[in-house]
Amino acid sequence: MIRGRPALARLTEESLHRTPGIDEARVNPVTGRVLLRHDRAVSPREAARLLRRAVEQVLADLRTATTHMLSRASAPRPVTTEPGAGRAGTARHLGRTAGPGRKRSGAGRWLPRVLAVGGAAAAAVAGGPFLLRLLSRPLITLGLAAAATAGVVRQAWRRADHAREQSGEAAPRRHAVRRIIGRHRRKFGIAALLSGLSQLAEMTLFALTPSIVLLVARGGSATLARLGVSGVFAQLATLAGAAGLATLAMAGFGYGAGVVWRGLAQDVEDDWRTRTYAHIQQVAPADLENERISRVNTVLSEDISQLGNFVGSSMHDIVQLGASLALLVPMFLLLAPQIAWVAFAPVPVVAWLSFRFHERAVAGTALAGEHRARLNSRVTENLHAHTTVKSATTEEHEIARVGELNRKHSEVSRATGRSAALPPQILRLAGGSALVGTVLLGGRAVLRGELPTASFGPLIELPGIAMLRLSRLGNVTDQYQRTLTALDRVERLHDLPVEPATGGRQLPARQVRGRIELRGVSFSYPGRPPVLRDTSLVIPAGETTAIVGTTGAGKTTVAKLLMRFRHPDRGQVLLDGTDVRTLSLPDVRRAIGYVTQEPFLFDATIAENIRYGTFHATDEQLVAAARTAGADTFIDSLPDGYATRVGERGAALSGGQKQRIALARTILRDPPVVILDEATSAIDNETEAMIQKALQVFGTGRTMVVIAHRLSTVQNADRIHVMGPGGVVAEQGTHEELVARGGVYANLWKLQVGEPAPA
Repeated sequence: MIRGRPALARLTEESLHRTPGIDEARVNPVTGRVLLRHDRAVSPREAARLLRRAVEQVLADLRTATTHMLSRASAPRPVTTEPGAGRAGTARHLGRTAGPGRKRSGAGRWLPRVLAVGGAAAAAVAGGPFLLRLLSRPLITLGLAAAATAGVVRQAWRRADHAREQSGEAAPRRHAVRRIIGRHRRKFGIAALLSGLSQLAEMTLFALTPSIVLLVARGGSATLARLGVSGVFAQLATLAGAAGLATLAMAGFGYGAGVVWRGLAQDVEDDWRTRTYAHIQQVAPADLENERISRVNTVLSEDISQLGNFVGSSMHDIVQLGASLALLVPMFLLLAPQIAWVAFAPVPVVAWLSFRFHERAVAGTALAGEHRARLNSRVTENLHAHTTVKSATTEEHEIARVGELNRKHSEVSRATGRSAALPPQILRLAGGSALVGTVLLGGRAVLRGELPTASFGPLIELPGIAMLRLSRLGNVTDQYQRTLTALDRVERLHDLPVEPATGGRQLPARQVRGRIELRGVSFSYPGRPPVLRDTSLVIPAGETTAIVGTTGAGKTTVAKLLMRFRHPDRGQVLLDGTDVRTLSLPDVRRAIGYVTQEPFLFDATIAENIRYGTFHATDEQLVAAARTAGADTFIDSLPDGYATRVGERGAALSGGQKQRIALARTILRDPPVVILDEATSAIDNETEAMIQKALQVFGTGRTMVVIAHRLSTVQNADRIHVMGPGGVVAEQGTHEELVARGGVYANLWKLQVGEPAPA
């Protein structure tokens, strides 16, 4: 609805800014996407409702304004906006510019441009001789061309920055190239030098070629004769030898430049990816949870690859363009200053065309990319939902949906391809005009005796080469803008706070007794009501303590606070009487084994997954851990046994099998404290009973914290804490005591064993 309608996007932004609870709003009229930053008290669903209401209100105001304007079309008046006008006043003002009066405003926008172009053409015709005399002064021509080109580049840069602001992206930091290159500046200097030498050798070759033709046509060269090279064949051999050396230099320096640029690009990419991944590994889980995993993965893959691609290709083009202009300008100023304006005049035109066509190509590519993303997303979703599609017998329906998305993507891609075929030819035409002008005016100057043939010959083909390099300016600038955006996203990840890898009191695992205490702990997740409110409980050392309760009572939060994945808003979490925040973080986590409800398995063998974190364990220790976790029976039944690969995220195993492998991993670590967070929820009753017996042996003298919904898992615990809403400990005691008490736990137990709960 918003895409392609800048006025509606601007009005929606203004309306959202005035909406209570919305701190900031960005509406992109190009993509139609909306970025909202709202108060923590406003839920995402409520924010979506506010956005929908704002758009509906703006549309209603625009319809009202249009109707009002049509009713007064017979007596038009100037549009004014009174200070302090509210939402409706703003909408009426913009509605007049976006409604039926749009044609008039469009004509008003283009008429000055048409008049300006017409006036310039008339002035050029009337003052032609004067302009030619003015342009014959090379320094004036060079200054005008440089100023016009700078204006074109600056305007294109402003449009790119405006697009960045519209998309809600932050302004780029300074010295981006220096930050991208980092410690590889020496290699960058070598690559730039080789690129410049290769380009100079190429232009030297193209300057020598016309000179050889003129030498043959005239039967000799007076310039070479003055240099001591006499005879046509000797002069021809000299020029041919120079051309051969230029060819070898062009190829040699070009090869060296390509190798060094690619090596530099790979070094930059490897350096950034290594440092970024190392930083992410040190980020606190609470901060990383706020970042979407797919977005982090995109930064690590696509954005960092963009940095390398820019260094490996675009910077090579920039250096070659600079070398071309660095040779072209002095050669024309020294050899043929009277026709220098022919070579310089197309520079701003080619720069403008390059930017203009590239902006259009980017818009078309973005639209095609959006359709491609929709198609890929649908295909990926269907592959993940293959079983669901089969069970619902909706294969034909999904084939039709993907076919329709594919058709739309194909239509947009074809249109983009047709529009992309014209710009290169127009740019070639503009570059060729420089060659034609050079030949025409230079030839006239030679015939009149105003320009020596020896000076004119080397200049014939050089403007075309420079224009070819200049035509890539739009693509280079776009790549630079994309690289700035990618660099900004990478550096945002680097700005995430890291956990303290060092510091804190040392806590050797063998000295841990395992007494855990929550003392007046309050905690809430961002944007949510408190999960724990002044919660206090004690978990004795060397015993098995169970925590049960309703969903959302804060059971898993207790485990996260103990592991220091999260930190309490108030209160303390103590291990052996010491606040865990004052202990060495690695030591705390080595002392605690944590098995979650949804364990993660790597795409490796079963043995490698069990050994993860205890890489030095022997095969005997590994098998013993698997036996304790009840995993040995199904592992032995597999054809490859412990060498069986489990697939991505353990896709080749069932939920219960994955849980048993994760449990075996923790048992192999042998930590003094073990937290089982619904660790047996996906295991059948028979296997659970076997694991319970094994855990009784494994848990002897060890602090075991069992978090469970299924009460059969915890009935043998030494102590059971029953948590209610807000983390309040409603009951505590042994299984027998709590059942006899007839409270919350007793009711839950009766429901699970099939007895009716008391009314």
